[in-house]
Amino acid sequence: MDFVRLDPADNVVTATRALEVGVTVETIETRALIPSGHKIATAPIAAGEAVRKYNQLIGYASADIVAGDHVHTQNVDFRNTQAAYEFGTDLRHVVPAEGDTFMGYRRENGRVGTRNYIAIVTSVNCSATAARMIADHFTPDMMADYPNVDGVVAFVHGTGCGMGGDGEGFEALQRVMWGYAKHPNHAGVVMVGLGCEMNQIDWLLDAYGLKQGPLFQTMNIQNVAGLRQTVELGIKKVAAMLPLANEYTRTPCLASHLMVALQCGGSDAWSGITANPALGHACDLLAAQGGTGVLAETPEIYGAEHLLTRRANDRATGDRLVSLIRWWEDYTSRNKGSMDNNPSPGNKAGGLTTILEKSLGAAAKGGTTPLMGVFKYAEPVTAHGFTFMDSPGYDPASVTGQIAGGCTLVCFTTGRGSAFGSKPAPTIKIATNSEMATRMVEDMDVDAGTILTQGISIEEKGREIYEMFLAVASGAQSKSEAQGLGDYEFVPWQIGATM
Repeated sequence: MDFVRLDPADNVVTATRALEVGVTVETIETRALIPSGHKIATAPIAAGEAVRKYNQLIGYASADIVAGDHVHTQNVDFRNTQAAYEFGTDLRHVVPAEGDTFMGYRRENGRVGTRNYIAIVTSVNCSATAARMIADHFTPDMMADYPNVDGVVAFVHGTGCGMGGDGEGFEALQRVMWGYAKHPNHAGVVMVGLGCEMNQIDWLLDAYGLKQGPLFQTMNIQNVAGLRQTVELGIKKVAAMLPLANEYTRTPCLASHLMVALQCGGSDAWSGITANPALGHACDLLAAQGGTGVLAETPEIYGAEHLLTRRANDRATGDRLVSLIRWWEDYTSRNKGSMDNNPSPGNKAGGLTTILEKSLGAAAKGGTTPLMGVFKYAEPVTAHGFTFMDSPGYDPASVTGQIAGGCTLVCFTTGRGSAFGSKPAPTIKIATNSEMATRMVEDMDVDAGTILTQGISIEEKGREIYEMFLAVASGAQSKSEAQGLGDYEFVPWQIGATM
């Protein structure tokens, strides 16, 4: 088949291969070269009329479009959404299942980790070098003496000062620090600050009730008396933690303890047809076990949020999602941007024309079960089942928030190809198309392109992804993890003015 029709009401179809002029598609012939993954008009669309895919609005014709035309950025306009929201009208309740397990690390507070790291967390960019030096001291040869510890990793960032001492940006950074300090994939944590920064470690300790102990330590460069002595002290602190961290061992744990970040990046036209729906089915399987899937990237559900409000388990949850959409409209407007700035050049080359089209595919990662909670960026996710977290569409910043919220695994779909990885929660990568999966075989864990090329069902592929959740949670390395990715992908979202 040269094309895919997603709904009888659509006025476009998607080419499954590059098509020359004159190829018959349904009852019409192509009037232009159509790249693979791009759209073909199957009926006339007058200027100003809606372009529909998934039986949803993805844009408006900017000029008259003739049946057989290539439908893309040259003849489609974006407009802000004007959705009439419904709440709780599409609730497909979970059929409970139980008994699936993985081998995890049980923590004293009842949470369960999928990895066992010692973390060096910085409060400010000024302590980044010290944190890196401390972590770098613990070479693979040294770590061989502690086989139950996955490593010593530094989480450094470019902010923490030159910012307001209250408000959205400050609160978001504090939530990130707290989330990483208490993350179940961390056996031990050393926090390193400078001393005079706006983002004071002591304030964090007071605000969140954190207490120092054998596996949680803090220090400031100015109090310790300089960089060299801070690094030396940090090394001593980590060295004392390693034997204690090594005492943790994997034990059988119910899948209900898993929390998976649902991500996509480098998307293409196949994202919403293969990998994202398959990941959505995996999320449904996880929700049935009592586990949690966390969708994020608020700009990348724009134009699809009305489908999620229909799944809200109550009106308050739906209203929280709508309020995020309104915040982002204001945020982009006051920064003289557009919600449609999100599709990247790579997204467009892959066939995605507007953010509305991209969002309809991205939202499919959330499956079909009720939306049980909507959370701020990096806020602890306390609901089980399918949930949503506010974040930018920028993958490193989004995943940082999801991990801070408690995600112990990341599942990342990509159509153009991505080299993303994360710590302390490992990333599983799913290719939307088989061509890219073959070309980047060292980076892709699952080929969802077989849904098109081999007729594998969404449900079969979703089950494969879900089984990979359990395997990676039990210690199997994902491909990004095996290549060492994750040390530079810690990027807290910077909101507000830098002063």
